Amino acid sequence: MKNDITSVPAAQYRKDYQVPAFLIDTVHLEFDLGEEATRVKSRLVLHRNPAAPARGSTLRLDGEQLELISVTVDGRVLQASEYTVDAESLTIAHVPERFELQVETRIHPEKNTSLEGLYKSSGNFCTQCEAQGFRKITYYLDRPDVMAVFTTVVRGDAKRYPHLLSNGNRVADRMLPDGRREVTWNDPFRKPCYLFALVGGDLARVQDHFVTRSGRRITLEIYVNHGNENRTAHAMESLKRSMKWDEERFGLEYDLDLFMLVAVDDFNFGAMENKGLNIFNSRLVLASPESATDADFEAIEAVVGHEYFHNWSGNRVTCRDWFQLSLKEGLTVYRDSEFTADMTSRTVKRISDVAMLRARQFPEDAGPMAHPIRPDSYIEINNFYTATVYEKGSEVIRMIATLLGREGFRKGIDLYFKRHDGQAVTCEDFVVAMEDASGVKLDQFRNWYSQAGTPRLAVTGEYDAGRKTYALTVKQSTPATPGQMEKKPFQIPLAVALLDSQGKEHGARVLQVRGESETFVFEGVTEAPVPSLLREFSAPVHLDYPYTQDELLFLLAHDQDGFARWEAGQKLSLRTIQALLDARIQGGEARPDARYLAVFGGMLKNPGVDEGLAAELLTLPDQAYIEQIQTGPVHPDHVWHALGSLKREIGLAHADALKSAFEQRSRPEAYRYEAQAMGRRALKNTALAYLCRSGAPGGLGTALAQLKTAQNHTDEVSALRILSEHASSEREEAMAQFYSRWHKDGVVMNKWFAAQASSSVGDGLARVQGLLADPAFQAGNPNHVRSVLGAFANANTVHFHRVDGEGYRFFADQVLAIDAKNPSLAARLVSSFNQWKRFESVRKAKMGEALERLARHKLSPGTGEVVSKARLG
Repeated sequence: MKNDITSVPAAQYRKDYQVPAFLIDTVHLEFDLGEEATRVKSRLVLHRNPAAPARGSTLRLDGEQLELISVTVDGRVLQASEYTVDAESLTIAHVPERFELQVETRIHPEKNTSLEGLYKSSGNFCTQCEAQGFRKITYYLDRPDVMAVFTTVVRGDAKRYPHLLSNGNRVADRMLPDGRREVTWNDPFRKPCYLFALVGGDLARVQDHFVTRSGRRITLEIYVNHGNENRTAHAMESLKRSMKWDEERFGLEYDLDLFMLVAVDDFNFGAMENKGLNIFNSRLVLASPESATDADFEAIEAVVGHEYFHNWSGNRVTCRDWFQLSLKEGLTVYRDSEFTADMTSRTVKRISDVAMLRARQFPEDAGPMAHPIRPDSYIEINNFYTATVYEKGSEVIRMIATLLGREGFRKGIDLYFKRHDGQAVTCEDFVVAMEDASGVKLDQFRNWYSQAGTPRLAVTGEYDAGRKTYALTVKQSTPATPGQMEKKPFQIPLAVALLDSQGKEHGARVLQVRGESETFVFEGVTEAPVPSLLREFSAPVHLDYPYTQDELLFLLAHDQDGFARWEAGQKLSLRTIQALLDARIQGGEARPDARYLAVFGGMLKNPGVDEGLAAELLTLPDQAYIEQIQTGPVHPDHVWHALGSLKREIGLAHADALKSAFEQRSRPEAYRYEAQAMGRRALKNTALAYLCRSGAPGGLGTALAQLKTAQNHTDEVSALRILSEHASSEREEAMAQFYSRWHKDGVVMNKWFAAQASSSVGDGLARVQGLLADPAFQAGNPNHVRSVLGAFANANTVHFHRVDGEGYRFFADQVLAIDAKNPSLAARLVSSFNQWKRFESVRKAKMGEALERLARHKLSPGTGEVVSKARLG
């Protein structure tokens, strides 16, 4: 049957929210972990919600894929005629005002391939309950505004599962006569069920401690597969730095006696902030200089920080409903971004955040799945764990911090947590706390929560020499998005400064753009300035200003704002790439501007103190972003060729300087995770990439030698990625060498899979098909699937976008197969088709055919929603 828009499940609407008819005071859970099945007993103390309108005496609990054994109300076992069970719920027709409900169920974690609820990973039990996984464990009011105190008893074979973990503090631990172990956990803080966690397995434990500012000694534990203990030191240090930073920056102290972190191989997401028991994807825990890159180290620190910071911004204060998801995620992403900026290079961190926002979120805002950071509706909530909710949500919080200032924002945070501790609240509650604490009204600013789309600022400047004034006129507009044809003006903080001919700043300030068109006048300007606009990327917008080539070169050389310098360089690169692209589309050729090329030589010879920033300045825009800003049909192969051609031209123009930059930074040194050393490695490997692109004699041999002799994984993987794009004997040797060394390490192999899947060399489609059959590839591991299929769809322009459409057909087949086992993963993968209507006619037709073929199958609700919206475009 055709799975068209009419067959997609009905949408849920924020306007239809109603408080729960019942609330739960306490939850007592008992798990008997078994090899064939697991028995779950729940004992809930419920009462009717006095805030709910009278709705009779019927109780409906959510539940999926559960085998019901018994139901008891206040000690009386109910007969089958007294309740109703269907595929999604347990309904009891008549319940008292206050009562105790006991439910016993049987589940099968060993068969659970969706990785939601309770499942097994590498023989160990673990859970993922956000957003709606708890209903796959037991019948419950599975919604975030039902908060209760949980006590959990876990029983399992003591030899198979020596560690039995759950939320809160460990209050009892004993051996049973039958050889099983029983551990009891109590979490004294009320929480929704999506924060429930359980782990049972044979794992290695690494312990440490942290002393809070009030003098409390917190036990810290990290659990990993045996043999990985020596790769946990960075995660542990990141956790301690996070705890210290949150105390110093926001005055927030940890509240339990124990904090546990568990690494599992099979996990749909990065990590989960379950109260006191964070479950992590292994790739975001395990690190050593030999097995993790600088990017891995930074990601681990950021995600460990993120999940720890959720203890307050997500756990102690949680969201009322899933429409408010950005309440916790946007705020916590902002917090982890600030943490990473303080731990590394603030400028480089800001640039990387903006680059990621433009590559992932801006296309989302311009596509069929566009939605505000607080959506008005959803069909499958897992589809709204998006860059909009997270990264754009973080930018909205950053704008509030800009508007209120650091002190005002801190007062707002203090009031928010004081006012709402232990509550499930809304985005509006957060904004009101900010207003009440600071005295700053944010009425118009609320449009950021309710409107989708990326605003565009068209800015012009006019200098009046007689009056010594400079006027900036700003016009804002936002394109229509699905369901929102008309947009109200946003309140946009626009950070600016005026640079004189010597590069000195004047009039630095944050302008408040509120209207559709506004003019801001600067007084006492003694010469025509060059405006530095959107400094530090003060708002998530597109900005257009008619800079001349000379003005951009001037900003690149003189602007003291690191982001603004990088942005000037990006604009120069985009102009150059566009000229090459236009010439190619018209069947001709073009050459880069000599002055533009000269900039790269200057930065190589004098990179300045921040080599990490220099590496960013030398890096060209991402292909996805170049495609995104095209005004006409996208020709992906032309973009790829134009980008590659420019990289080659840069390499040829500065071969000597590149070689010198590489050699100067290639001396042996012990690995250190700190900004200066990371910047040095980044600049060295950027230089090596350009050298190899240029075809310089010995370039590929140099890269192969680095891979073989690298003293850290950053250099090893950088060489692998560089060589992956060059059809040569060096490439084949590098791939074989890396595989031989790392094929038994699933985490490291993600990089090998991604390098192979994204490579333009040879028959890429056949190679990807071979990767799926490789002995090192684990089809049930989402990391492996993303590393192959995600890299193929999002980073392999040549082979995914084959003109014959075979890349699209193959990818659609894989989505169908995955959807039957792991719908959440399939829905994320299929979003690679979202921009299909923007491509030139041949590829547009082929992608459309792939979507139509997908739509003819019975898909999961999540995958069906993405396909349906993509088809409508």
